[in-house]
Amino acid sequence: MLMALVAAPLLSCVTRAPIAEIAIEGVTLVDAAGESRSDQRVVTLGDRIVWVGAMGAGGPPASRVIDGRGRFLIPGLWDAHVHFLYDPELTDAMASLFLAHGITSVRDTGGDLERLVELRSGWGREGVAAPRLFVSGPLLDGALVVYDGATDEQPELGTGVPDAPAAREKVRWLHDRGADFIKIYELVSPVVFGALVAEARALGMPIASHVPLSLTADVAGPETGSMEHLRNIELACASDWRSLLEARRVRLRSYDAGRGYELRRELHESQRLPAIAAYDADRCRVVLASLRQTMQVPTLRLNAFNRSRPDREPQWWSALEALPISVQDRWRRIARELDDGDARSDMTFADWSLFLVAEMKAQGVPIAAGTDTPIRLAIPGDSLHRELELLVRSGLSPREALFAATLAPARFFSLQDEMGQIAPGMRADLVLLAADPLLDIRNLRQIEGVMSQGRWLSKAAE
Repeated sequence: MLMALVAAPLLSCVTRAPIAEIAIEGVTLVDAAGESRSDQRVVTLGDRIVWVGAMGAGGPPASRVIDGRGRFLIPGLWDAHVHFLYDPELTDAMASLFLAHGITSVRDTGGDLERLVELRSGWGREGVAAPRLFVSGPLLDGALVVYDGATDEQPELGTGVPDAPAAREKVRWLHDRGADFIKIYELVSPVVFGALVAEARALGMPIASHVPLSLTADVAGPETGSMEHLRNIELACASDWRSLLEARRVRLRSYDAGRGYELRRELHESQRLPAIAAYDADRCRVVLASLRQTMQVPTLRLNAFNRSRPDREPQWWSALEALPISVQDRWRRIARELDDGDARSDMTFADWSLFLVAEMKAQGVPIAAGTDTPIRLAIPGDSLHRELELLVRSGLSPREALFAATLAPARFFSLQDEMGQIAPGMRADLVLLAADPLLDIRNLRQIEGVMSQGRWLSKAAE
């Protein structure tokens, strides 16, 4: 686990060159937006990078120097899809777990807004080293709510938005109480979806969304800044998409007993595999072309879980040891139960998801890395590295995967001029690696140090 080191105090002086806090020297810069540069010097002052250049080319002095020779420096990583409040036994441990794996920014895509804002504020008050936390507040669902708190597996992450006036009021409420974006869920009606989008745009709030079950990806997607999980794109890509959509809408209108979770599961189970079987390449090209301005967060480590179980990898078991004991015991039991179950689980959606990411890349659809941690054995931090490895497996280059975990999420928030690159003026979020991630994406796991909001954290005291 990374240990926080006390930053050297900022010294005041009257010399021409200001004293900077930290310099990382002799390092190779690996930037997803450009070429790698060797033998560089990066100087930070507080929460900003103030100078980047070749060794010997000058720059301000620093009160602390980090030896970067033979090492590689990347921008801090993002996990663009997390749920801090999904597992209460894990919530307090998540911030340090993210930092230990090089993740300096996260999007929380569904949870109680006031608790999340307080969590974020508490880190600041207490001086806790933590990633930057961007929050949406609750999943904005329909008259029925999928995540309604009925069970531990379905915690209360969502809220009902039955009509357009309620939609507008809810978005204003979220905006006024500190939400950074909104998250639209699957049981909203087309009218409510339109009202949520319109109000968020009026307030300048980015929009993340599942594809609502009442709409298709090519209709809903272009209205949002990001789409999550690839779910429901299979329907839009089917040759019989019109009849599938109509059958879905009929069921949504007629469902009058039961819970939102059961309704969503019923529609997914009845339509997902038939839609994939009816895949129409020409139709799908039209759908994907409509999504070229909408960031996709595939969560491959979740979608392809059956094809690529994390608990079958040694690094998952090592990472598990950093979790609270109660969570370790529970997750070990879950892994055993998976092994005791049907080992021939259907791989159709897993393989479809890997295939679809390759198609998206070919069509120029932007992709970002998110994991839905801690859902389904996703260890915070470790799950992002798993996601990046699966993105590369699906056809992205290591540089493109790095882009998906650095610049792509920053662009969602229009922060690309502040985050996601190593350049003067950028935020001081950096990760020092022992090996080049462009040669092998698994090298992102070889972390020697992390800078988060200007604070240096190292694996060992220096």
